[in-house]
Amino acid sequence: MAAHPGSPETKPPAVTPVRVIIGLCLFAPFAAMFWVGSYAKTEPMLGGIPFFYWYQMTWVLISSALTVIAYKLWQRDQRSRRSRAQAHRAGSGG
Repeated sequence: MAAHPGSPETKPPAVTPVRVIIGLCLFAPFAAMFWVGSYAKTEPMLGGIPFFYWYQMTWVLISSALTVIAYKLWQRDQRSRRSRAQAHRAGSGG
């Protein structure tokens, strides 16, 4: 859609606080798993399972929760952007 002369078409910024939170939710599991030195040990054991294993399995659950949070935030962000774009179009007579 072309902008009307004299009224520049404004787009929401690509980087917003919500999108930063989404990025952090998706990045955290990678950071936790790539830092092997932080969990490459056997103690403390949990029910006879060495720390190395139960730490990783815990991150499977945490990663799932963070992915769901990121997805819900993304949906909310997209709905907000669509409604703003529709309001902008309606307000500009487009």
